[in-house]
Amino acid sequence: MRLLSSVRRSSAPREQRSLFGEILDWMLAPLLLLWPMSVALTWLVAQNIAARPYDRDLAQLARVISRQVALELADHPTDLPVPLPEPTAVLLRGDEVDKVYFQVMDGQGRLLAGDGEIPVPVDESLPVGEVVWRDAEVFSEPVRVAMLRPAAEAGGSSPIALVQVAETQGKRSRLATEIIKGVILPQFVILPVAVLLVWFALARGIAPLNELQQRIRRRESHDLSPIDELEAPEEVAPLVRSINDLLGRLDQSVGAQKHFLADAAHQLKTPLAGLRMQAELAQREIDAGGDAQTVRRSLAQIALSSQRAAHMVNQLLSMARAEDEEQSRRQLPFDLADIATETVQDFVPKALDKRIDLGYEGPAPGDPMPRLMGQPLLVREMVRNLVDNALQYTPAEGTVTVRVVPDPFGQVVALQVEDNGPGIPSAEREQVFQPFYRALGTDVDGSGLGLAIVKEIAERHGATVDIENAWSGGPVPPGERPGTVFTVRFTAAREG
Repeated sequence: MRLLSSVRRSSAPREQRSLFGEILDWMLAPLLLLWPMSVALTWLVAQNIAARPYDRDLAQLARVISRQVALELADHPTDLPVPLPEPTAVLLRGDEVDKVYFQVMDGQGRLLAGDGEIPVPVDESLPVGEVVWRDAEVFSEPVRVAMLRPAAEAGGSSPIALVQVAETQGKRSRLATEIIKGVILPQFVILPVAVLLVWFALARGIAPLNELQQRIRRRESHDLSPIDELEAPEEVAPLVRSINDLLGRLDQSVGAQKHFLADAAHQLKTPLAGLRMQAELAQREIDAGGDAQTVRRSLAQIALSSQRAAHMVNQLLSMARAEDEEQSRRQLPFDLADIATETVQDFVPKALDKRIDLGYEGPAPGDPMPRLMGQPLLVREMVRNLVDNALQYTPAEGTVTVRVVPDPFGQVVALQVEDNGPGIPSAEREQVFQPFYRALGTDVDGSGLGLAIVKEIAERHGATVDIENAWSGGPVPPGERPGTVFTVRFTAAREG
Protein backbone atom coordinates (compact mmCIF):
# COMPACT_ATOMS: atom_id res chain seq x y z
CA MET A 1 0.00 0.00 0.00
CA ARG A 2 2.88 2.42 0.75
CA LEU A 3 4.49 1.65 -2.59
CA LEU A 4 1.21 2.29 -4.39
CA SER A 5 0.68 5.59 -2.62
CA SER A 6 4.22 6.72 -3.42
CA VAL A 7 3.69 5.85 -7.08
CA ARG A 8 0.48 7.87 -7.10
CA ARG A 9 2.23 10.85 -5.57
CA SER A 10 5.10 10.66 -8.03
CA SER A 11 2.72 10.41 -10.98
CA ALA A 12 0.70 13.45 -9.89
CA PRO A 13 1.30 16.48 -12.12
CA ARG A 14 3.55 19.14 -10.69
CA GLU A 15 1.99 22.46 -9.80
CA GLN A 16 2.84 25.17 -12.31
CA ARG A 17 4.92 27.97 -10.86
CA SER A 18 3.95 31.61 -11.30
CA LEU A 19 6.79 33.97 -12.18
CA PHE A 20 4.71 36.95 -11.02
CA GLY A 21 3.90 35.29 -7.68
CA GLU A 22 7.47 34.15 -7.10
CA ILE A 23 8.96 37.60 -7.75
CA LEU A 24 6.25 39.16 -5.59
CA ASP A 25 7.04 36.74 -2.76
CA TRP A 26 10.76 37.52 -2.95
CA MET A 27 10.01 41.26 -2.90
CA LEU A 28 7.38 41.27 -0.13
CA ALA A 29 8.99 38.67 2.14
CA PRO A 30 12.00 40.88 3.00
CA LEU A 31 9.69 43.86 3.39
CA LEU A 32 7.40 42.02 5.83
CA LEU A 33 10.41 40.57 7.62
CA LEU A 34 12.14 43.93 8.03
CA TRP A 35 9.01 45.63 9.36
CA PRO A 36 8.94 43.88 12.78
CA MET A 37 12.72 44.34 12.99
CA SER A 38 12.17 48.03 12.36
CA VAL A 39 9.56 48.12 15.14
CA ALA A 40 11.96 46.46 17.58
CA LEU A 41 14.82 48.80 16.66
CA THR A 42 12.49 51.80 16.90
CA TRP A 43 11.45 50.71 20.40
CA LEU A 44 15.06 50.46 21.52
CA VAL A 45 15.94 53.82 20.02
CA ALA A 46 12.84 55.40 21.56
CA GLN A 47 13.80 54.06 25.00
CA ASN A 48 17.26 55.58 24.61
CA ILE A 49 15.92 58.91 23.37
CA ALA A 50 13.32 59.10 26.16
CA ALA A 51 15.93 58.31 28.84
CA ARG A 52 18.44 60.99 27.92
CA PRO A 53 16.68 64.16 29.22
CA TYR A 54 15.52 62.47 32.42
CA ASP A 55 18.98 61.02 33.01
CA ARG A 56 20.43 64.51 32.74
CA ASP A 57 17.89 65.77 35.31
CA LEU A 58 18.77 62.90 37.66
CA ALA A 59 22.47 63.71 37.32
CA GLN A 60 21.85 67.36 38.09
CA LEU A 61 19.71 66.41 41.09
CA ALA A 62 22.42 64.08 42.38
CA ARG A 63 24.98 66.90 42.28
CA VAL A 64 22.58 69.30 44.03
CA ILE A 65 21.89 66.78 46.81
CA SER A 66 25.62 66.10 47.15
CA ARG A 67 26.38 69.80 47.66
CA GLN A 68 23.46 70.36 50.04
CA VAL A 69 24.31 67.37 52.23
CA ALA A 70 27.97 68.40 52.27
CA LEU A 71 26.99 71.87 53.50
CA GLU A 72 24.67 70.48 56.19
CA LEU A 73 27.37 68.08 57.40
CA ALA A 74 29.78 71.00 57.70
CA ASP A 75 27.29 72.91 59.86
CA HIS A 76 25.87 69.92 61.83
CA PRO A 77 28.35 67.04 61.67
CA THR A 78 26.60 65.03 64.41
CA ASP A 79 22.98 65.32 63.27
CA LEU A 80 22.32 62.11 61.32
CA PRO A 81 20.52 61.62 59.08
CA VAL A 82 21.07 65.09 57.67
CA PRO A 83 17.81 66.86 56.70
CA LEU A 84 17.67 68.46 53.32
CA PRO A 85 16.83 72.09 52.90
CA GLU A 86 13.21 72.74 52.13
CA PRO A 87 13.80 73.92 48.51
CA THR A 88 15.65 70.68 47.74
CA ALA A 89 12.95 68.60 49.44
CA VAL A 90 10.28 70.39 47.43
CA LEU A 91 12.24 69.62 44.26
CA LEU A 92 12.20 65.91 45.13
CA ARG A 93 8.47 65.90 45.88
CA GLY A 94 7.47 68.10 42.92
CA ASP A 95 7.08 65.30 40.35
CA GLU A 96 3.40 64.33 39.97
CA VAL A 97 4.08 61.24 37.83
CA ASP A 98 7.14 59.52 39.26
CA LYS A 99 8.53 58.99 42.73
CA VAL A 100 12.03 60.19 43.48
CA TYR A 101 14.25 58.58 46.13
CA PHE A 102 17.73 59.62 47.19
CA GLN A 103 20.48 58.17 49.35
CA VAL A 104 23.74 59.64 50.70
CA MET A 105 26.33 57.36 52.34
CA ASP A 106 29.79 57.83 53.83
CA GLY A 107 32.89 55.73 53.38
CA GLN A 108 31.89 53.30 56.20
CA GLY A 109 28.56 52.56 54.50
CA ARG A 110 26.53 54.64 56.99
CA LEU A 111 23.39 56.39 55.76
CA LEU A 112 23.99 60.12 55.95
CA ALA A 113 20.70 61.22 54.39
CA GLY A 114 17.75 59.92 52.37
CA ASP A 115 16.22 56.48 51.94
CA GLY A 116 17.96 53.28 52.84
CA GLU A 117 15.83 51.16 50.47
CA ILE A 118 17.91 51.99 47.40
CA PRO A 119 20.21 48.99 46.87
CA VAL A 120 23.91 49.71 47.11
CA PRO A 121 25.77 48.91 43.87
CA VAL A 122 27.94 45.82 43.95
CA ASP A 123 30.67 47.43 41.85
CA GLU A 124 32.19 50.16 44.02
CA SER A 125 34.82 51.23 41.50
CA LEU A 126 32.89 54.30 40.40
CA PRO A 127 34.74 57.18 38.72
CA VAL A 128 35.10 60.19 41.00
CA GLY A 129 33.08 63.24 40.03
CA GLU A 130 31.17 61.47 37.23
CA VAL A 131 27.59 60.30 37.21
CA VAL A 132 26.86 56.67 36.35
CA TRP A 133 23.39 55.33 35.68
CA ARG A 134 21.90 51.91 36.30
CA ASP A 135 18.51 50.20 36.55
CA ALA A 136 17.29 48.79 39.86
CA GLU A 137 14.14 48.20 41.93
CA VAL A 138 12.78 50.06 44.95
CA PHE A 139 9.76 48.61 46.70
CA SER A 140 9.48 46.09 43.81
CA GLU A 141 9.15 48.95 41.34
CA PRO A 142 11.65 49.50 38.52
CA VAL A 143 13.65 52.70 38.90
CA ARG A 144 16.42 54.53 37.13
CA VAL A 145 19.34 55.30 39.45
CA ALA A 146 21.98 58.00 39.05
CA MET A 147 25.13 57.31 41.12
CA LEU A 148 27.76 59.94 42.00
CA ARG A 149 31.00 59.66 43.95
CA PRO A 150 31.77 63.32 44.88
CA ALA A 151 35.26 64.64 44.36
CA ALA A 152 37.27 65.61 47.44
CA GLU A 153 37.56 69.29 48.26
CA ALA A 154 40.92 71.00 47.92
CA GLY A 155 43.16 70.17 50.84
CA GLY A 156 40.85 67.57 52.32
CA SER A 157 38.62 64.57 51.74
CA SER A 158 34.90 64.43 51.11
CA PRO A 159 32.77 62.93 53.90
CA ILE A 160 30.33 61.67 51.25
CA ALA A 161 31.29 58.43 49.54
CA LEU A 162 28.19 57.80 47.42
CA VAL A 163 25.09 59.70 46.31
CA GLN A 164 22.23 57.81 44.63
CA VAL A 165 19.07 59.34 43.20
CA ALA A 166 16.38 56.90 41.97
CA GLU A 167 13.31 57.74 39.92
CA THR A 168 10.47 55.54 38.77
CA GLN A 169 10.14 55.22 34.98
CA GLY A 170 6.61 56.41 34.31
CA LYS A 171 7.54 59.53 32.36
CA ARG A 172 10.18 57.65 30.43
CA SER A 173 7.74 54.90 29.38
CA ARG A 174 5.15 57.50 28.43
CA LEU A 175 7.61 59.45 26.29
CA ALA A 176 8.93 56.26 24.65
CA THR A 177 5.35 55.22 23.88
CA GLU A 178 4.64 58.58 22.27
CA ILE A 179 7.78 58.28 20.15
CA ILE A 180 6.82 54.74 19.10
CA LYS A 181 3.32 55.90 18.15
CA GLY A 182 4.72 58.79 16.15
CA VAL A 183 7.03 56.48 14.20
CA ILE A 184 5.05 53.21 13.93
CA LEU A 185 1.56 54.52 13.18
CA PRO A 186 2.63 56.11 9.85
CA GLN A 187 4.22 52.78 8.93
CA PHE A 188 0.81 51.08 9.15
CA VAL A 189 -0.27 53.38 6.34
CA ILE A 190 3.00 53.27 4.42
CA LEU A 191 3.29 49.45 4.44
CA PRO A 192 0.03 48.71 2.53
CA VAL A 193 0.84 51.52 0.10
CA ALA A 194 4.31 50.02 -0.44
CA VAL A 195 2.75 46.59 -1.09
CA LEU A 196 0.36 48.10 -3.65
CA LEU A 197 3.21 49.99 -5.33
CA VAL A 198 5.29 46.80 -5.52
CA TRP A 199 2.32 44.94 -7.00
CA PHE A 200 1.71 47.69 -9.55
CA ALA A 201 5.40 47.99 -10.49
CA LEU A 202 5.71 44.23 -10.91
CA ALA A 203 2.57 44.09 -13.05
CA ARG A 204 3.94 46.88 -15.26
CA GLY A 205 7.31 45.13 -15.44
CA ILE A 206 5.78 41.84 -16.61
CA ALA A 207 3.44 43.53 -19.09
CA PRO A 208 5.99 43.25 -21.96
CA LEU A 209 6.05 39.48 -21.40
CA ASN A 210 2.27 39.36 -21.78
CA GLU A 211 2.50 41.42 -24.96
CA LEU A 212 5.17 39.05 -26.30
CA GLN A 213 2.93 36.11 -25.45
CA GLN A 214 -0.02 37.66 -27.28
CA ARG A 215 2.11 38.35 -30.37
CA ILE A 216 3.23 34.72 -30.44
CA ARG A 217 -0.34 33.47 -29.93
CA ARG A 218 -1.60 35.60 -32.83
CA ARG A 219 0.85 33.96 -35.24
CA GLU A 220 -0.34 31.54 -37.87
CA SER A 221 0.73 27.93 -37.45
CA HIS A 222 2.89 28.12 -40.58
CA ASP A 223 4.62 31.38 -39.57
CA LEU A 224 8.08 30.35 -38.33
CA SER A 225 9.75 33.71 -38.92
CA PRO A 226 12.03 35.04 -36.12
CA ILE A 227 10.59 37.12 -33.30
CA ASP A 228 11.83 40.72 -33.21
CA GLU A 229 14.24 40.92 -30.26
CA LEU A 230 13.93 44.72 -30.07
CA GLU A 231 10.28 44.38 -29.06
CA ALA A 232 11.19 42.24 -26.05
CA PRO A 233 12.81 43.44 -22.79
CA GLU A 234 16.58 43.17 -22.57
CA GLU A 235 16.38 40.49 -19.87
CA VAL A 236 14.17 38.31 -22.09
CA ALA A 237 16.33 38.79 -25.21
CA PRO A 238 18.37 35.57 -24.58
CA LEU A 239 15.10 33.61 -24.34
CA VAL A 240 13.84 35.21 -27.55
CA ARG A 241 17.12 34.34 -29.29
CA SER A 242 16.76 30.74 -28.15
CA ILE A 243 13.19 30.64 -29.45
CA ASN A 244 14.33 32.14 -32.76
CA ASP A 245 17.05 29.50 -32.99
CA LEU A 246 14.44 26.81 -32.35
CA LEU A 247 12.11 28.36 -34.94
CA GLY A 248 14.95 28.43 -37.46
CA ARG A 249 15.77 24.77 -36.90
CA LEU A 250 12.08 23.89 -36.99
CA ASP A 251 11.68 25.83 -40.24
CA GLN A 252 14.57 23.91 -41.76
CA SER A 253 13.13 20.63 -40.53
CA VAL A 254 9.67 21.40 -41.86
CA GLY A 255 11.15 22.53 -45.17
CA ALA A 256 13.22 19.36 -45.41
CA GLN A 257 10.16 17.26 -44.64
CA LYS A 258 8.09 19.05 -47.27
CA HIS A 259 10.85 18.60 -49.82
CA PHE A 260 11.22 14.95 -48.83
CA LEU A 261 7.49 14.31 -49.12
CA ALA A 262 7.34 16.06 -52.50
CA ASP A 263 10.25 13.97 -53.77
CA ALA A 264 8.75 10.81 -52.30
CA ALA A 265 5.41 11.52 -53.98
CA HIS A 266 7.18 12.16 -57.26
CA GLN A 267 9.25 8.98 -56.97
CA LEU A 268 6.22 6.87 -56.06
CA LYS A 269 4.24 8.38 -58.90
CA THR A 270 6.50 6.76 -61.53
CA PRO A 271 6.08 3.09 -60.51
CA LEU A 272 2.39 3.62 -59.77
CA ALA A 273 1.88 5.20 -63.20
CA GLY A 274 3.75 2.26 -64.75
CA LEU A 275 1.54 -0.16 -62.87
CA ARG A 276 -1.57 1.57 -64.11
CA MET A 277 -0.34 1.77 -67.72
CA GLN A 278 0.72 -1.88 -67.87
CA ALA A 279 -2.52 -2.97 -66.26
CA GLU A 280 -4.51 -1.02 -68.88
CA LEU A 281 -2.39 -2.53 -71.69
CA ALA A 282 -2.92 -6.03 -70.34
CA GLN A 283 -6.65 -5.38 -70.02
CA ARG A 284 -6.76 -4.01 -73.54
CA GLU A 285 -4.92 -7.05 -74.93
CA ILE A 286 -7.22 -9.42 -73.11
CA ASP A 287 -10.34 -7.59 -74.35
CA ALA A 288 -8.98 -7.56 -77.90
CA GLY A 289 -8.08 -11.24 -77.77
CA GLY A 290 -4.34 -10.48 -78.12
CA ASP A 291 -1.55 -12.97 -77.75
CA ALA A 292 -0.50 -14.28 -74.36
CA GLN A 293 3.09 -13.13 -74.84
CA THR A 294 2.11 -9.46 -74.77
CA VAL A 295 0.03 -10.03 -71.66
CA ARG A 296 2.95 -11.80 -69.99
CA ARG A 297 5.24 -8.86 -70.76
CA SER A 298 2.69 -6.46 -69.25
CA LEU A 299 2.38 -8.64 -66.14
CA ALA A 300 6.18 -8.79 -65.85
CA GLN A 301 6.32 -5.00 -66.00
CA ILE A 302 3.56 -4.82 -63.38
CA ALA A 303 5.59 -7.11 -61.11
CA LEU A 304 8.72 -4.99 -61.67
CA SER A 305 6.87 -1.72 -60.98
CA SER A 306 5.27 -3.15 -57.81
CA GLN A 307 8.72 -4.34 -56.69
CA ARG A 308 10.12 -0.84 -57.22
CA ALA A 309 7.22 0.69 -55.31
CA ALA A 310 7.66 -1.78 -52.45
CA HIS A 311 11.41 -1.05 -52.36
CA MET A 312 10.67 2.67 -52.30
CA VAL A 313 8.21 2.27 -49.41
CA ASN A 314 10.71 0.16 -47.48
CA GLN A 315 13.39 2.80 -48.00
CA LEU A 316 11.03 5.54 -46.84
CA LEU A 317 10.24 3.55 -43.71
CA SER A 318 13.95 3.02 -43.08
CA MET A 319 14.52 6.78 -43.46
CA ALA A 320 11.73 7.48 -40.97
CA ARG A 321 13.22 5.01 -38.47
CA ALA A 322 16.65 6.61 -38.86
CA GLU A 323 15.19 10.06 -38.13
CA ASP A 324 13.23 8.87 -35.07
CA GLU A 325 14.63 10.82 -32.10
CA GLU A 326 13.01 8.63 -29.44
CA GLN A 327 14.37 5.43 -30.93
CA SER A 328 17.90 6.83 -31.07
CA ARG A 329 17.89 7.31 -27.28
CA ARG A 330 17.54 3.56 -26.67
CA GLN A 331 21.17 2.37 -26.76
CA LEU A 332 22.03 -1.33 -26.98
CA PRO A 333 25.39 -3.10 -27.42
CA PHE A 334 26.06 -4.63 -30.84
CA ASP A 335 28.84 -6.53 -32.65
CA LEU A 336 29.70 -4.88 -35.96
CA ALA A 337 31.49 -8.01 -37.23
CA ASP A 338 28.37 -10.13 -36.66
CA ILE A 339 26.17 -7.62 -38.50
CA ALA A 340 28.63 -7.35 -41.42
CA THR A 341 29.00 -11.12 -41.91
CA GLU A 342 25.25 -11.73 -41.71
CA THR A 343 24.61 -8.97 -44.25
CA VAL A 344 27.18 -10.41 -46.66
CA GLN A 345 25.55 -13.83 -46.36
CA ASP A 346 22.13 -12.31 -47.12
CA PHE A 347 23.43 -10.66 -50.32
CA VAL A 348 25.32 -13.68 -51.68
CA PRO A 349 22.38 -14.81 -53.93
CA LYS A 350 22.09 -11.33 -55.45
CA ALA A 351 25.85 -11.17 -56.00
CA LEU A 352 25.80 -14.58 -57.71
CA ASP A 353 22.95 -13.45 -59.99
CA LYS A 354 25.03 -10.45 -61.07
CA ARG A 355 28.26 -12.50 -61.24
CA ILE A 356 29.95 -10.28 -58.62
CA ASP A 357 32.55 -11.53 -56.17
CA LEU A 358 31.18 -10.52 -52.74
CA GLY A 359 33.51 -11.13 -49.80
CA TYR A 360 34.19 -10.24 -46.16
CA GLU A 361 37.48 -9.36 -44.44
CA GLY A 362 37.89 -8.79 -40.74
CA PRO A 363 37.36 -10.42 -37.33
CA ALA A 364 35.22 -13.51 -37.22
CA PRO A 365 31.94 -13.43 -35.28
CA GLY A 366 32.68 -13.85 -31.59
CA ASP A 367 36.24 -12.51 -31.75
CA PRO A 368 37.14 -9.81 -29.18
CA MET A 369 35.98 -6.42 -30.46
CA PRO A 370 35.71 -2.93 -28.99
CA ARG A 371 32.32 -2.37 -27.41
CA LEU A 372 29.86 -0.40 -29.55
CA MET A 373 26.52 1.06 -28.39
CA GLY A 374 23.59 2.04 -30.57
CA GLN A 375 20.64 0.62 -32.49
CA PRO A 376 21.53 -2.79 -33.97
CA LEU A 377 18.54 -2.74 -36.35
CA LEU A 378 19.50 0.66 -37.74
CA VAL A 379 23.17 -0.33 -38.08
CA ARG A 380 22.10 -3.48 -39.94
CA GLU A 381 19.99 -1.31 -42.27
CA MET A 382 22.98 0.97 -42.87
CA VAL A 383 25.27 -1.95 -43.78
CA ARG A 384 22.59 -3.43 -46.06
CA ASN A 385 22.24 -0.13 -47.92
CA LEU A 386 26.00 0.18 -48.39
CA VAL A 387 26.30 -3.36 -49.71
CA ASP A 388 23.21 -3.01 -51.90
CA ASN A 389 24.52 0.28 -53.31
CA ALA A 390 27.88 -1.35 -54.11
CA LEU A 391 26.20 -4.29 -55.85
CA GLN A 392 23.96 -1.91 -57.81
CA TYR A 393 26.87 0.08 -59.28
CA THR A 394 29.40 -2.72 -59.71
CA PRO A 395 29.30 -4.33 -63.16
CA ALA A 396 29.38 -8.07 -63.79
CA GLU A 397 32.65 -9.84 -62.99
CA GLY A 398 33.39 -7.10 -60.46
CA THR A 399 34.25 -7.38 -56.77
CA VAL A 400 32.66 -6.01 -53.60
CA THR A 401 34.48 -6.36 -50.27
CA VAL A 402 33.08 -5.66 -46.82
CA ARG A 403 35.68 -5.04 -44.09
CA VAL A 404 35.56 -4.50 -40.36
CA VAL A 405 38.78 -2.85 -39.18
CA PRO A 406 39.16 -2.53 -35.38
CA ASP A 407 41.50 0.07 -33.91
CA PRO A 408 44.43 -1.56 -32.09
CA PHE A 409 43.94 0.96 -29.27
CA GLY A 410 40.27 0.00 -28.87
CA GLN A 411 38.88 3.49 -29.53
CA VAL A 412 37.50 3.28 -33.09
CA VAL A 413 35.94 0.56 -35.24
CA ALA A 414 35.78 1.18 -39.00
CA LEU A 415 33.38 -0.44 -41.49
CA GLN A 416 34.50 -0.36 -45.14
CA VAL A 417 32.53 -1.34 -48.25
CA GLU A 418 34.74 -1.33 -51.34
CA ASP A 419 33.77 -1.94 -54.98
CA ASN A 420 35.45 -1.57 -58.36
CA GLY A 421 32.58 0.26 -59.99
CA PRO A 422 32.62 3.57 -61.85
CA GLY A 423 33.46 5.55 -58.72
CA ILE A 424 32.02 8.87 -57.52
CA PRO A 425 33.54 12.18 -58.67
CA SER A 426 34.85 14.40 -55.89
CA ALA A 427 32.32 17.13 -56.75
CA GLU A 428 29.38 14.76 -56.17
CA ARG A 429 30.53 13.05 -52.96
CA GLU A 430 28.51 15.37 -50.71
CA GLN A 431 25.46 15.35 -52.94
CA VAL A 432 25.08 11.56 -53.01
CA PHE A 433 23.92 11.68 -49.39
CA GLN A 434 20.92 13.86 -50.30
CA PRO A 435 17.59 12.04 -50.59
CA PHE A 436 16.60 10.97 -54.13
CA TYR A 437 19.93 12.06 -55.61
CA ARG A 438 21.45 9.74 -58.22
CA ALA A 439 24.74 10.19 -60.01
CA LEU A 440 24.55 11.35 -63.60
CA GLY A 441 25.54 9.01 -66.39
CA THR A 442 24.32 5.82 -64.71
CA ASP A 443 21.36 3.69 -65.64
CA VAL A 444 21.12 1.99 -62.24
CA ASP A 445 17.58 1.47 -61.02
CA GLY A 446 17.20 2.69 -57.45
CA SER A 447 15.29 4.96 -55.11
CA GLY A 448 18.08 7.42 -54.35
CA LEU A 449 17.50 6.98 -50.59
CA GLY A 450 20.11 4.36 -49.69
CA LEU A 451 23.05 6.66 -49.01
CA ALA A 452 20.82 9.26 -47.36
CA ILE A 453 19.75 6.54 -44.93
CA VAL A 454 23.39 5.59 -44.37
CA LYS A 455 24.31 9.20 -43.53
CA GLU A 456 21.36 9.63 -41.16
CA ILE A 457 22.03 6.39 -39.25
CA ALA A 458 25.75 7.19 -38.99
CA GLU A 459 25.03 10.63 -37.52
CA ARG A 460 22.58 9.10 -35.04
CA HIS A 461 25.43 6.89 -33.81
CA GLY A 462 28.05 9.63 -33.71
CA ALA A 463 29.91 8.02 -36.62
CA THR A 464 31.47 9.62 -39.70
CA VAL A 465 31.12 8.55 -43.34
CA ASP A 466 33.95 9.13 -45.85
CA ILE A 467 34.09 8.40 -49.59
CA GLU A 468 37.34 7.66 -51.44
CA ASN A 469 38.45 6.08 -54.67
CA ALA A 470 39.32 2.42 -54.36
CA TRP A 471 42.17 2.89 -56.87
CA SER A 472 45.15 4.16 -54.88
CA GLY A 473 47.98 3.80 -57.40
CA GLY A 474 47.90 7.28 -58.92
CA PRO A 475 45.87 8.15 -62.05
CA VAL A 476 43.40 5.51 -63.17
CA PRO A 477 44.73 3.71 -66.27
CA PRO A 478 42.55 3.63 -69.39
CA GLY A 479 40.03 0.82 -69.23
CA GLU A 480 40.18 0.58 -65.44
CA ARG A 481 37.50 1.74 -63.03
CA PRO A 482 38.38 3.86 -59.96
CA GLY A 483 35.90 2.11 -57.71
CA THR A 484 34.59 3.48 -54.42
CA VAL A 485 35.36 2.88 -50.74
CA PHE A 486 32.76 3.92 -48.15
CA THR A 487 34.28 4.11 -44.65
CA VAL A 488 32.09 4.45 -41.54
CA ARG A 489 34.02 5.07 -38.30
CA PHE A 490 32.32 4.28 -34.99
CA THR A 491 33.63 5.48 -31.63
CA ALA A 492 33.94 2.66 -29.09
CA ALA A 493 31.98 3.01 -25.87
CA ARG A 494 33.93 3.73 -22.69
CA GLU A 495 34.14 0.99 -20.14
CA GLY A 496 32.38 2.00 -16.94
